[in-house]
Amino acid sequence: MSKIYVITGSTSGIGNELTKYFSKDNIVFAGYRNIKCIDNLKAISPNVIPFYIDMEKPETIALAAEFIRTKTDKVDTIINVAGCVIAGAVENIKVSDIRKQFEVNTFAHLDFSQKLLSMLVNGKIINISSMASFGIFPFVSPYCASKRALDILFNSLSLESGVTVVSVKPGVIATPLWDKSVELNKSTIENCGNFECEMKYLVQNAHENGKNGLNVVNVVNLIIKIDKMKKPKPSYTVGFDAKLAQIISRLPFEVQNKLVKFALKRKFGKY
Repeated sequence: MSKIYVITGSTSGIGNELTKYFSKDNIVFAGYRNIKCIDNLKAISPNVIPFYIDMEKPETIALAAEFIRTKTDKVDTIINVAGCVIAGAVENIKVSDIRKQFEVNTFAHLDFSQKLLSMLVNGKIINISSMASFGIFPFVSPYCASKRALDILFNSLSLESGVTVVSVKPGVIATPLWDKSVELNKSTIENCGNFECEMKYLVQNAHENGKNGLNVVNVVNLIIKIDKMKKPKPSYTVGFDAKLAQIISRLPFEVQNKLVKFALKRKFGKY
């Protein structure tokens, strides 16, 4: 029996691979922001139904949910994939950019899921979180905070409503997200004050992550398994770095800070 999936961020990376897999035998509502991607989504399968959604614009979230409601009366699985990375030294990041980080990575997913919740009968919500949710990663703290907030809010949603919510926390994955993040944070990187070495490393590391990170297939395969489970765990990690971050997150906060400062001192000769 075929199922109905709703996937945001379907035009690239994890979301695109999930759309390709699930649309083989199921209906997939595939979220896009760039109108140029519609034809590519339609070309995947006749089972793919593209819908426009911009995670920064609440009005498009409402319209996306309404569009889905006109096409179906139930949803089996919602997979929240869309996201972005705001990076830089906290003292130099505009607060408006931090708000954008939470809007895209946290609030938009909650808003969208709330609007489809009544259609999710005995279904699941699977969120693409991050190992960043576990702890302290300097110069990407808005991203870490937004993913942690995503996990906390949706965990409460699960406890309160009874809906099954699963957080998937990958480590560094080879996706276009990294190259996009460099362009997105161009202003903060160029106006970095005393953090020129750190920003140069951040850019270099982002480009390397986009090429050398864990293959997207590892995340996709895990999500496929989770989707088939009757009683999945609330959280799963993918990748050695994610598992290491989880272990470190269990240490006292003071110890975590000392470890991070030690690493920063070795890398940049200060702190």
